[in-house]
Amino acid sequence: MEITYLGHSAFKLKNKLGTVVMDPYDENTGWTLPKQTADVVTVSHDHGDHNAVDRVKTAAGGEPMVIKVAGDYETRGISVFGVESWHDDKEGAIRGNNLIFTVLMDGVSVCHLGDLGHKLTDDQVARIGEVDVLLCPVGGYYTLDAKGAVAVMEQLEPKIFIPMHYRTPLHNANTFADIAPIESFFNEYGIAPAPIKKLEVQKARLPEETEIVVLDPGIA
Repeated sequence: MEITYLGHSAFKLKNKLGTVVMDPYDENTGWTLPKQTADVVTVSHDHGDHNAVDRVKTAAGGEPMVIKVAGDYETRGISVFGVESWHDDKEGAIRGNNLIFTVLMDGVSVCHLGDLGHKLTDDQVARIGEVDVLLCPVGGYYTLDAKGAVAVMEQLEPKIFIPMHYRTPLHNANTFADIAPIESFFNEYGIAPAPIKKLEVQKARLPEETEIVVLDPGIA
């Protein structure tokens, strides 16, 4: 499976059977997301920086399968599991609900935390299950901050941890002024790996201990 970072909280997962785009964003982020092709789109919550499904079509020009409700789904050999969570640490009272989606492709589980705003409950950890690759917000204010991200990493114990939803020079300065850059996460965790363009993941070659991978937010 190949994982590409599209910027902000958007990722593309691709194998020989199909493609999944997770949390596509609109232009209000400050980023420009080119039209994407995918068979499945997951949406963690209905905010414009996560639900721009109009940016995605199938390779044939049709409408992809859009998943925005918790539950279990399967298509084209791709399994998707959604677990309910919250966008804040007040059980959604401030910013509403959030969905955590785990995609299973080629035997590799990729968990996208959306705009998670709290430490997971034991029940949520159990329902999410084994995580090979964790896509986790680290910028704070709207989501987990660096310290919270490390705490959730310790809960889920992924083989690979990929940070997302941190401030970059491309972000809308007004909307995202309060989220931290990725350096805050580096300072909290203690390492600063060099970005790579994309990640090829094979179940048999996953690391034994959690590895931090930073994906260059190129637009593919």
